[in-house]
Amino acid sequence: MAATEFDLIRHYLTGLGARRDDVRLGVGDDAALLQAPSGQCLAMSTDTLVAGVHFPEDAPVADIGHKALAVNLSDLAAMGAEPAWATLSLTLPQPDAAWLEAFAGGLDALARAHDVALVGGDLCRGPLSMTLQITGFVPADKALRRAGARVGDHVVVSGTLGDAALGLRYWQAGEQASDDQRALAARLHRPTPRVALGRGLRGLASACIDLSDGLVSDLDHLLTASGVGASLNEASLPVSDAARRVAGVTAARQAALTGGDDYELCFTVPDWAMPALSSVAADTGSRLSVIGRVVSGSGLCLADGRSLPAEASGYRHF
Repeated sequence: MAATEFDLIRHYLTGLGARRDDVRLGVGDDAALLQAPSGQCLAMSTDTLVAGVHFPEDAPVADIGHKALAVNLSDLAAMGAEPAWATLSLTLPQPDAAWLEAFAGGLDALARAHDVALVGGDLCRGPLSMTLQITGFVPADKALRRAGARVGDHVVVSGTLGDAALGLRYWQAGEQASDDQRALAARLHRPTPRVALGRGLRGLASACIDLSDGLVSDLDHLLTASGVGASLNEASLPVSDAARRVAGVTAARQAALTGGDDYELCFTVPDWAMPALSSVAADTGSRLSVIGRVVSGSGLCLADGRSLPAEASGYRHF
């Protein structure tokens, strides 16, 4: 007799992630029962990943599990929130024990690393996709938001930008011969959510957003919410040595401006907070780069007066 969806859930998905005392009832009932902490706001985010759109159909399966959670953790990082609980709706073309084992392993490892418990979800037949909803906590007066950037603030990003976009290019072309190409592919398949950095930015960053669709596109969302513009120094864009060696400086910077799937944080910081930001960078092991300034008006421009290239609009679903 073939395994039912309930058998698959019990065997592969029940008990994933951390064991948390605030989970009164997890997977196995009609709904989870969770105990929210006193004095905290709930921060909630949902992301859907579709095969062939958000990850290559031939991506390593454990990496798909990792990424399904990582993109949600990145959203909470951008709010300065502490992650706690997740639910997963998984659609599979057919039951595949080896696939489920690898997927669950990738998700479980990252969930445990960030003390996240998987507390519910759904499993059904259909085109490969997954929707993960995550909940975390943040003090109401400490939450980071897109609105809040002020003229004169520094524009700062974490990590290096453009690696994932270049990694996708070489992955789709079947070019994985060099260590640099494999390093870029790893940045595509296994993004690093900057949760600790997000918490460290509470009270320092005036506005924050995570970079999923590309720097230009996502920073523009922050600026629109804040009612300001920004001037960027293209030479200050943080690009990795691997990107420089494989693609060249010009293409690497272009990918840094427009490439999606970085899942780094982009935020604005007033002058007075810059010394404290250096301490946060050291405490969280974060590479931070100042790439521009917030200016009056609207939109983005380059500091040397050049306009952004027409293709610098970032990823759009429609």
